Amino acid sequence: MPADVVAARGAALARRVRELDELRTAAPAAGAGHPVEAAPTVAAYVSIGGEPDTGALLDALRAAGVRVLLPVLLPDNDLDWAVYEGPERLVPAAWGLREPDGPRLTPEAVTGADVVLLPGLAVDRTGLRLGRGGGSYDRVLARLERSGRRTSLVVLLYDDEVVDAVPAEPHDRRVHAAVTPSGVHRFRH
Repeated sequence: MPADVVAARGAALARRVRELDELRTAAPAAGAGHPVEAAPTVAAYVSIGGEPDTGALLDALRAAGVRVLLPVLLPDNDLDWAVYEGPERLVPAAWGLREPDGPRLTPEAVTGADVVLLPGLAVDRTGLRLGRGGGSYDRVLARLERSGRRTSLVVLLYDDEVVDAVPAEPHDRRVHAAVTPSGVHRFRH
């Protein structure tokens, strides 16, 4: 895909994510008689390879006052988390990843997120997400399930990656929505 198309689709994806009801209802409220609440927390990721570009999204969320957590790959393929403080604070890591250089928060930090934005190769019409097979996000999803907290799970994809069916294994978890450059796809579980 040409760079200008990738950038345009990344910008469209950023607009779509910011329109999510989950972010609007988690957003801080202030006004007469309403104290300012804590900013929402979104766990996201820095895209690599052929994934939809998340650069514009990360910056837009941060500019809107959202606390953005990014993954830090651990030696056992589990994910730790750190706060996103801008693109200049991302450093190269294993497998071509870029990670925040700030303090690590622990793998459990993701359980405090209001929304978790997930990478994927595809999602089917029931919300079953196909990942890359490393198991990192399977651990994240299991951790979120154990926490008992209602966290919205959203996979970021291109339009043609929302498909009729994907292969499933017993440990796979469904997501609540997929965001593509053209819109939000909701799934009922």
